[in-house]
Amino acid sequence: MILTRNKVALYARFSSDNQRSESIDAQLRAMEAYCRQHNYEIFGTYIDEAKSATSDRRPSFQQMIADSATRAFQTVLVHKLDRFARNRYDSAIYKRELRKNGVSVCSVLENLDNSPESIVMESVLEGMNEYYSQNLAREVMKGMRENALQGKHTGGIPPLGYDIDPVTKKMILNAQEAEAVKLIFSMYAKGEGYGAILDALEAHQYKTKRGEPFKKNSLHTILSNAKYRGLYFYNRSASKGPDGTRNNHATK
Repeated sequence: MILTRNKVALYARFSSDNQRSESIDAQLRAMEAYCRQHNYEIFGTYIDEAKSATSDRRPSFQQMIADSATRAFQTVLVHKLDRFARNRYDSAIYKRELRKNGVSVCSVLENLDNSPESIVMESVLEGMNEYYSQNLAREVMKGMRENALQGKHTGGIPPLGYDIDPVTKKMILNAQEAEAVKLIFSMYAKGEGYGAILDALEAHQYKTKRGEPFKKNSLHTILSNAKYRGLYFYNRSASKGPDGTRNNHATK
């Protein structure tokens, strides 16, 4: 009888929270060593870069789940279970999908098997992974609030006419850009329309923060930006929904 080697799909991921692409190399190196140790054959490698495991909107992850239906591999190998998912719901759903296709999930660092004790341990680990993700979000929000209370910039591109002081992290005047802002507001206050304002900006060769010609949308953004009235807003985007997606046009 010919014994076939267990074919393994490697899945590696790093998110944007203080991680870099080098972590992918470290994950793959550990998984490849694990395969050599257990005489596993690597079917393929799936990698998601700068993707959060709190959402299932990961292209390579979804491709791996789809490929499992071909039964070309029997195991999905990850460095740690939190690379697979940090959401207990997603973890359960996709592990069930894999099991339907005869595929199990294995971790290099977490030695789990099919015993009842491992079932309990796996649920604890998944709960801790989800806790880590939500606690990290809470700490980030706490830091943003403290920065806001101190008048510091909380991220993103500063409005036209301002730069960010690298030391204080507060907005400081950009004198050259400020001339364009003054022109926009002074003409608008006199009742001038967008067309006339755009013509004046082009005549002075003024550009947007991104170095592009002004358009009606960019004018509207500037004229409706409360920061030019001395008001400070942060964390306005709507929270993610149950499926991990966010409506970027909605606000809290």
